Amino acid sequence: MMKARIVVTLKNGVLDPQGKAIEGALGHLGFDGVGSVRQGKVFDVELHGTVGETAQAQLDAMCDKLLANPVIENYTVEIA
Repeated sequence: MMKARIVVTLKNGVLDPQGKAIEGALGHLGFDGVGSVRQGKVFDVELHGTVGETAQAQLDAMCDKLLANPVIENYTVEIA
């Protein structure tokens, strides 16, 4: 079994209304000095029977087809 963590974030220049709402809420809760907040998604994936370049290709395909919108999001894959 192999574990991977996929982190999906919005590309620079893409508006992030949820990040703005979190930023405002942090200020209202007394957390001063927060300049900017961008939100994202994290996926922990377990793969059985897949290793190496095949696993990386499979994880990239998952991101391209479902987990991330490549038009507005970037993703990174960390294999543990």
